Amino acid sequence: MKRMIPFLMALLLLTGCGAQSEESTYRQINAEEAAAMMEEESGYLILDVRTAEEFSEKHIPGAVNIPNETIGDQDIPELPDKEQLILVYCRSKQASEKLVKLGYTNIVEFGGINDWTGETVSGAS
Repeated sequence: MKRMIPFLMALLLLTGCGAQSEESTYRQINAEEAAAMMEEESGYLILDVRTAEEFSEKHIPGAVNIPNETIGDQDIPELPDKEQLILVYCRSKQASEKLVKLGYTNIVEFGGINDWTGETVSGAS
């Protein structure tokens, strides 16, 4: 019996890893990690999913505004590349889940605008 325990433990671990890899999901990081990622990466998109009015008040420079309420089950013309790195903030957990269901594979959620310590701008971009 003692010989079976390591084998069963290994089997359990392998089964758990296999289940995770089949499930599409998004990553969660904090605002500081997002800022570092923005400095290191290229070709990413910053997505603000608040209302147009909230976006106009204050947002991260270069962010694209697609309100969470408008993300449904249809492809999003502003996000044509489903493999592009998309950094999502504000109402981002809900929006990130919707994007994953739409087939986006590189979603990173990093909290809200109030967590952001970097530069912000106001007005539409």
